Amino acid sequence: MSKRRSPYVVLLLCVVAFAMQAAAPEPAAAPAKVPAPAKLMLLGVFHFANPGMDMVKSEVIDVTTPANQAYLAGLAQRLAAFGPTDVLVECDPAAQARQDAQFAAWRDGDAALTVNEVQQIGFRVAGEAGLSTVTCFDEGGVQWKAGPMFEYMAAHAPERKAAIEALFASLAARHTREQATLPLPELLRLANDPARDRENKALYIGTNDLDAGGGFAGADAAASWWQRNFRMYANVQQAAARGRRVLVVAGQGHTAILRDLLALDGERQAEDVMPYLVP
Repeated sequence: MSKRRSPYVVLLLCVVAFAMQAAAPEPAAAPAKVPAPAKLMLLGVFHFANPGMDMVKSEVIDVTTPANQAYLAGLAQRLAAFGPTDVLVECDPAAQARQDAQFAAWRDGDAALTVNEVQQIGFRVAGEAGLSTVTCFDEGGVQWKAGPMFEYMAAHAPERKAAIEALFASLAARHTREQATLPLPELLRLANDPARDRENKALYIGTNDLDAGGGFAGADAAASWWQRNFRMYANVQQAAARGRRVLVVAGQGHTAILRDLLALDGERQAEDVMPYLVP
């Protein structure tokens, strides 16, 4: 004859089983996936429709020839293969609505591209990448405040003024010569050459000591140019949040400094533009 368990024993076993089940740890929740640091590609350019506002002035290559248009179309396809989520171009944020309208008109076949690099490169890449806009990121309200420095040189260091003007003339002649003889891919390579970036920034260091200990006209002029580029990089940082892939198209005088800032930025990773320039 089988033994029957006491109801108290059965109740006790049920309580123990329930307690063991309640004490069992919950499965660990999967950790939230943190987006990867933003990828950031800087493309330095000369101004395709040169407005003559730079200190070093020269003629520029005609980017509207069939060969150059074919190169720019291919360049846009290669840059689009980077997978940009945003294309930033050198225009003032106050002009964003106008840029949006111009981009939409071109995308819809209602307008041709103008000569400037904002459209010749920025619009093309955004179109190839399926984006709805290009983003203005310039801060033109802050300019290179060189007037006091040149006034100081004229009054107190005429030999320095003559030397800097001769240097600007030499650079302008070289730029004109290159624009007249080199193909567009090589011109863009030079606009992204680290040696040319160093040369560009060295111009400001070369005048930094002017009026040292007095009004610091040289240092203040240099600081004003860096201030503009710090502001521009702040706009880049705002766009280049984690998980984004951002292409920045700007004059080489800006990208020379923006590259230095990007190298210090632990939240963003640089993507080398040089391989994309090769036809």
